Amino acid sequence: MKGQQPHVLAIVLAGGEGKRLWPLTADRAKPAVPFGGNYRLIDFVLSNLVNAGYHRLCVLTQYKSHSLDRHISTTWRLSSVLGQYITPVPAQQRLGPRWYTGSADAIYQSLNLVYDEKPDHIVVFGADHVYRMDPSQMVAEHVDAGAGVTVAGIRVPRSEAKAFGCIDSDASGKITRFLEKPSSPPSVPDDPNVTFASMGNYVFRTETLLDALREDAANPESMHDMGGDIIPMLVGRGEARVYDFDDNEVPGATERDRGYWRDVGTLDAYYESHLDLVSVHPVFNLYNHRWPIRTATPPLPPAKFVNSGSAVESIIGPGSIVSGSSVRDSVISADVVIEDGAQVEGSVLLPGVRIGKGAVVRKAILDKNVQVAEGAEIGIDLDADRQRWTVSAGGVVVLGKGERVE
Repeated sequence: MKGQQPHVLAIVLAGGEGKRLWPLTADRAKPAVPFGGNYRLIDFVLSNLVNAGYHRLCVLTQYKSHSLDRHISTTWRLSSVLGQYITPVPAQQRLGPRWYTGSADAIYQSLNLVYDEKPDHIVVFGADHVYRMDPSQMVAEHVDAGAGVTVAGIRVPRSEAKAFGCIDSDASGKITRFLEKPSSPPSVPDDPNVTFASMGNYVFRTETLLDALREDAANPESMHDMGGDIIPMLVGRGEARVYDFDDNEVPGATERDRGYWRDVGTLDAYYESHLDLVSVHPVFNLYNHRWPIRTATPPLPPAKFVNSGSAVESIIGPGSIVSGSSVRDSVISADVVIEDGAQVEGSVLLPGVRIGKGAVVRKAILDKNVQVAEGAEIGIDLDADRQRWTVSAGGVVVLGKGERVE
């Protein structure tokens, strides 16, 4: 029928360990790491898909998935009457007693989901990036072009592209090469100083993906990775196209945050992405009501400021109390208490943190339920901090869940 939307199944890859985010991933999967005061990382991709009208989603999980499974099950409830679902799918060892050996193998071991749904096209997105995107525009371009796979590409300076999977394409959008972290990145057809970096987001024609996964599974030399094996295979067959993320129009986007995308795979990237949220005109605007980042918030009272407590250029979560203390350039999550005389500057505090009287916290990330005693200092003497906690390459002090600072 003319104008009928294609039948799409969305698969979100959420099985990564997130070793570079340790200790935030000591007790949880990377997509379950809290972000931005209210959210978890996975809320960004799920919001993008749901806002775009995709309501059949499977989230493939693996490592330390309990908090991620619980978050999806309790937060992301759609209408079963309308056939909508977002379901976490753990590694099930359907093909033998083994875990997923790569992102392509994760989908291959979960093909029962595809056989049950019988989609025309399959959207495969990563679970741990911070961005807004309307995936339906990418799907529409993919369908119109008749491509086997369409790869989302974001324009990055060619000098910085060595850290990414890079896309070489012709003027028509056909991908001619897909290069993993090349020493000499290719440029986009219309700008010699810019490279298309892969965002890790793909749209496949279903039969194309099934054929590629079966061939890949039979190859003992493969690492069974989507970006490392499946996409290069389809590029070699001439079936791959690039989708320019610059072309994506998100309702309510500002000129400042249009096209924002961050891979928060390291502690420094995670920290810097939080700083993008707190300025007067934020680099990434959480307050876009036309394309909301969705989640469930706990039943807590509003934040409270007492005894001349203050917060400047900061986000303060519900249930938090700032008492006679100062907060600057920080993101404070729900149920945080900062007591009289304390100073919090350039920091990210996750839910349940307690900062004692007169304590100082600077350029730090404190995981859930960290307790900082009266008069204690974090981020003042990095050499001393390194003896006790994790300090990132950029000098951010990071404390894991439930640690106590005396």
